[in-house]
Amino acid sequence: MNALLDVVNVKAQPDYTLELEFENGECRRFDMAPIMDKKPFARLKQSNTFLAARVDYGTVVWPGNIDIAPETLYDRSTPLAR
Repeated sequence: MNALLDVVNVKAQPDYTLELEFENGECRRFDMAPIMDKKPFARLKQSNTFLAARVDYGTVVWPGNIDIAPETLYDRSTPLAR
């Protein structure tokens, strides 16, 4: 499913996962650990910058002008049990 759903809430976890809520009410988990050594995400490892994730314009952003596409977050995440 290649849905273009906005992220409405994010909670970054110390293990480099994101708990996400999308505009359709779905809650999903995205594991960023496999991409944390790639640019530009490697910069997020410095001084807990990863934990500063927030929602802006329907996707997840971090300080330093770093973001990730909402369709990537949705397509590569797994549903969270409620």
